[in-house]
Amino acid sequence: MVKRRRIKSTKETLKKRRSTATKETLKRKQGFKYQLIVEGIGVGLLTGLIVSMFRYGLLKIEEIREMYLEAAGQRILVALLGIGILIFMFVIAAAIVKREPLGGGSGIPQVEGELKGKINANWVQVIIAKFVGSLLAIGGGLSLGSEGPSVQLGAMVGKGFSRINNRLRTEERLLLTCGAGAGLATAFGAPLAGVVFTLEELHKNFSQEVLLSTMASAITADCVGSYIFGLKPVFEFAVSNGMPLNRIWMVILLGILLGMFGVFYNKTTFFMQDVFAKINPVVGRFVIPFVMVMILVFAMPEALGSGASLIEPAGSGTMGVKALLLLLAVKYITSAVSFGSGLPGGTFLPLLVLGAITGGLFTEVLSPVVGYSDTYVQYFVILGMAGYFSAIVRAPITGVILISEMTGTFSNLLALSMVSLVAYMVADALKGGPLYEQLTERLISGGKVKKPNRRNKVLIESEVYYGSLMEGKPLSDIKLPLGCLVVSIQRDNHEIVPGGGTVLVAGDKLVVLCNEELVAKAQAELEEKCRTIFNM
Repeated sequence: MVKRRRIKSTKETLKKRRSTATKETLKRKQGFKYQLIVEGIGVGLLTGLIVSMFRYGLLKIEEIREMYLEAAGQRILVALLGIGILIFMFVIAAAIVKREPLGGGSGIPQVEGELKGKINANWVQVIIAKFVGSLLAIGGGLSLGSEGPSVQLGAMVGKGFSRINNRLRTEERLLLTCGAGAGLATAFGAPLAGVVFTLEELHKNFSQEVLLSTMASAITADCVGSYIFGLKPVFEFAVSNGMPLNRIWMVILLGILLGMFGVFYNKTTFFMQDVFAKINPVVGRFVIPFVMVMILVFAMPEALGSGASLIEPAGSGTMGVKALLLLLAVKYITSAVSFGSGLPGGTFLPLLVLGAITGGLFTEVLSPVVGYSDTYVQYFVILGMAGYFSAIVRAPITGVILISEMTGTFSNLLALSMVSLVAYMVADALKGGPLYEQLTERLISGGKVKKPNRRNKVLIESEVYYGSLMEGKPLSDIKLPLGCLVVSIQRDNHEIVPGGGTVLVAGDKLVVLCNEELVAKAQAELEEKCRTIFNM
């Protein structure tokens, strides 16, 4: 009798301990969420300041470039001085990339590599290299954008914030995400796009911790940027009325064309990278970009730089078919060469410019046939940007929100969503992979990546989607890499201690502990088994 009472007492004690441990875990998790929001605000503030300085520097250096171009046509000495300055800028930019390879290129693949545990960059060196190198390369007239560098600058700010405060690796990855979203928000004045981009493209995780902390960071950074640059949208034109429904067929046709064009753009980008990889670095990073810029200076100076100033004329309806075709060809070639060189700078803005020109060209060609008014050219310029972005980056939601915020109008969500979806589906059907995912794979396998200098344990999360392979299946059916372990299942705000026979239901959130170098393989398995929806 006494023995039974002892056994019963022991079971009750163990039950209470488990209940207490569960409550403490949930309490820590809830507190961690609010801690991340506060830290996200801090990262957003710092990112907003740094990226705003970067954005301001680009504006000033482009103003100086325009001034020199105007003066060079009148005085030979000014022209010679400008050439000398341009040579100096490209030499320094090339030297920076040689010294810090992770400071070259777009910056977004580098951030994705960090999140996958394949890269461990020196955050101080990368911030300096990216800041200075991008100013020189973009200011020098290469067809590159500021968004990729801004994303990487923000991510490195998040990493620095984590390292200075001795945060764990899992928390560091979340702060990297916060900084990346804040960087994009500041670059384009688009806080919602910054949040969605990090969820859709970078982190690929819609947990509350990621969403709320990134929102706090992006909003804070945008407040800083808006205080400095004002509340005006990036593009100075907007369409006040929605797309007429009797013209929706044109939206679908444009989406098909953009999907095909986007696949071709990605293939061209990778081809140019392969070409430059075979060329002497000095020639590839200095001579070729310099010669290209000098040709543009004399032949088409308006095509220098990212080309953001070309979007408004493309939507004005005043440019003819021949002018738009020539501009499209020149920007396409210069964008491919600029990015292929490996000098610091992003692809977002150049591809948006290409999409805008394509939309304008589409309208100019079709209008005489269908009797479409030139006043609607702006519709298709906006649609061209969104569709081209979706086909290349394969982040359609980000594209819709980004273009809406950059143009200051949300009256075309139906048409924007439609062209983005069609372009996405066409690009997917043509087996065109997402740009940044492929760039990340090439970066990691190219021998230029710094391997992590320490072995860390990382927590990653994955939700079980309705219609996925694991819905209604035991946990043992997930074949995670050796070294990965599901340590917790969150179901309806309750924690379940997992076992191999635990049957998963839709909505379950799995918490996986794994070695840092196995993050990519574990996420791929979770993506296939838990987040891919199949017909049942």
